[in-house]
Amino acid sequence: SEDGDVIDCVDINKQPAFNHPLLKSHTIQNGECPEGTIPILRTPHSNRRRRSYPTVSQKRRANDFSAPPGHEYALVALVGGQYYGARATINVWNPATYQGEFSFAQIWVGSGEGDEANTMEVGWLVNNGENKTRLFTYWTRDDYRSTGCYNLVCPGFVQTTTQISLGAAVEPVSRYGAEQFEIIITITKDKSSGNWWLLMQDQFIGYWPGSIFTSLADCSTEINWGGEITNSEFAGHHTSTQMGSGHFPEESFGKACFFRKIGYVDESGNMRDPKDLQVYVTKPPCYDLRFAKYEGDGISFYFGGPGYSDKCP
Repeated sequence: SEDGDVIDCVDINKQPAFNHPLLKSHTIQNGECPEGTIPILRTPHSNRRRRSYPTVSQKRRANDFSAPPGHEYALVALVGGQYYGARATINVWNPATYQGEFSFAQIWVGSGEGDEANTMEVGWLVNNGENKTRLFTYWTRDDYRSTGCYNLVCPGFVQTTTQISLGAAVEPVSRYGAEQFEIIITITKDKSSGNWWLLMQDQFIGYWPGSIFTSLADCSTEINWGGEITNSEFAGHHTSTQMGSGHFPEESFGKACFFRKIGYVDESGNMRDPKDLQVYVTKPPCYDLRFAKYEGDGISFYFGGPGYSDKCP
């Protein structure tokens, strides 16, 4: 690709998903690759460290609003109902990250509690000071213990698009006080097959087969929208890794990162505006969140911040 990534076109039936024991007889539902192949980002050994992701033990449990050590969040949560999908239009930025840390803007769709927690996650991230914003997906069905992975690293997610490579750089990105860019993400359940479909910019990307989940095989009971960063405190104080645009929500459009038109899919397959959202911000002096009111944008909010400062020691 133009940004230096190497992308291979792989036979669609030989992608990692079909090594999953529950998908051996699965039939596919249905930089561009030829018909019958999909683009998969190559991760050579020399790049594995640079493109590594947080270990599963570092992630926050679904339905648990206590941040694990080394993580900060600024998000909104919809809990307590039965949900069959989620959507959001997410502003795309390239926040600074340091010393193996990460910055995410994402949707979490989850169900189950404790070791039975299931989740699907999708959005953009910047990792390890790489200076590239990348598209990602993630899933687990046992609270990040032994199942699941990012993108197509392990069996699970089935990619169907020939045009988008999971893990590839997202370009262009927004600039402070300049033109803004965004991606539209939708997750929706196909009740006839039980699969959870992922769409970006209204284009089908692929799906998580319902058979790889336990509690999510039926429906979701929690949806989160927002940001996350990892904080190693390598310098003996709070990290300078940025969330969102690296600026606080009160700076508003063109300066702060936003989610807009967030929604969920009800049992009848209709997209709805969420009500009674819970706001979850772990360290407001470092990263914060504020709702926005713009006609036609539905439920929207700004989030993020710069991290380390006099007010965020």
